[in-house]
Amino acid sequence: MSHIVNVDLLALARDATYFANLPATNITAPAISLLAYHDDFYDVLGRDAKARKVWDLPWSAFHEAGVYNKKDNSLYIASNYHTLEDTINVTVVSLDSDDYPFHSMKFPDLAMANGGTNYYPPGASRDQTPPLQVYCDEGDFENYAKLVVVDPNTNTSKPLLTNFLGRNFSSPNDIRQHPITGDIWFTDADYGYFQHFRPQPTQPKQVYRFEPDTGIVQVVADGFVESNGFEFSPDLKTAYVTDTGSQQFGKVPTAPSTIYAFDVVDHKRLVNRRIFAWADTGFPDGIHCDTEGNVWSSCGDGLHVWNPQGILLGKVFIGEMSNNFAFAPGKVFVFSNTRLWVVENVKAQGREVCQDFGVGCH
Repeated sequence: MSHIVNVDLLALARDATYFANLPATNITAPAISLLAYHDDFYDVLGRDAKARKVWDLPWSAFHEAGVYNKKDNSLYIASNYHTLEDTINVTVVSLDSDDYPFHSMKFPDLAMANGGTNYYPPGASRDQTPPLQVYCDEGDFENYAKLVVVDPNTNTSKPLLTNFLGRNFSSPNDIRQHPITGDIWFTDADYGYFQHFRPQPTQPKQVYRFEPDTGIVQVVADGFVESNGFEFSPDLKTAYVTDTGSQQFGKVPTAPSTIYAFDVVDHKRLVNRRIFAWADTGFPDGIHCDTEGNVWSSCGDGLHVWNPQGILLGKVFIGEMSNNFAFAPGKVFVFSNTRLWVVENVKAQGREVCQDFGVGCH
């Protein structure tokens, strides 16, 4: 078990080797530590938070998404691309036991799953937990990149959006449904091209808004090297987009490893782009907010947590890249491809936990 360790920011400011020599981070193999960069981190995590490794596998089972399904009380996690013959599966982690048993499966018509979220189709009642899931499908050389709706309880799926007014997307990456309008907001990167399972991109890396009930699709933000993670603030007035441009065909340390913030206007447009935070290690990939407006993102050494003003509060340090994570009641699961980690007895609650789990609502 790992408990919270304080980071002395003044000592770090004066000594660039401070962090590397900190016992909690001076490790030779991946291990988990909770690092407080600010006293408020204790209020976010809670004084009793503890962290541990759950699974260590020989294949990349724990990569993206992390969508909860109430009927089987499980998280659905997209596994990482390996080869065209060994395409992305979905790994299902049960929350019925603290051992978190898992199995892997593949939804039909879902070629290369990446980001995902729970989904209410048009006309669905919001009085219950979300009935469906929607995934970013990066596609391949035979299948269009698209958004795919999945019913995890019947193992059925259908395309939701396959193109932008006739033009195919590159590699849709991350996705959220607006809780008021029901619109789908998603990013489109081109990592399928970098990983050699998609053709060369034909349009910029952008953020889109799609209305499932009308078919309207709009570009709402551009100017990214690699538009990746997407999230709303709990009051829905701010949207956060991660730019992972520092990872393309190889590492490009002078390219963005940045979270940008936008004002959301009329639930439909993004304006006033500005830098929210820059990741000191690796790049910010998956991103979620808690109900207090703190911003959590998976980065090059684990999970970073900033307050709404963009001040780094702390890290769930694992010493390796995390691509995404998922909140559950009192818990945070951290994905690092071959490994799954959990922080338990967490005080913070994810923005969507009440909706997705049907618990903790107030």
